Amino acid sequence: MEFALSFTIFVLLLAAAVDLGRMFLSYVAVREAAEEGAIYGSFNPADTGGIEARTRTSSSTPVDLADVGLVAVNVGYLGDACAGNGLQVTVTYSFSLTMPLIGMILGTQDFPLAATATSTVLAPPCP
Repeated sequence: MEFALSFTIFVLLLAAAVDLGRMFLSYVAVREAAEEGAIYGSFNPADTGGIEARTRTSSSTPVDLADVGLVAVNVGYLGDACAGNGLQVTVTYSFSLTMPLIGMILGTQDFPLAATATSTVLAPPCP
């Protein structure tokens, strides 16, 4: 009886650790994608389609950034889109747990992961 109870708790903790590790790796991928888009946008601030494309193609593992149903990319400007002003790229990803028992305990299987990267626009010069 004690073994069955302790084994169940051990397996639950192990499953939670695996999902937490997957969530952390997904967040790192989302953050790096936002940074990649912000770096591209610092040289091409008016090319919002290019910024989004660069963000979505920066990585394919462990997050499929090309999936528009799970990943949203937003580009915002802090001032005009010219040198010296800011550019923000926000990437939001809907992460799903793989272990259903953990989702039942927490009340949800899906968790939004979001990362924002800000950079300074380097070109073109302001009029």
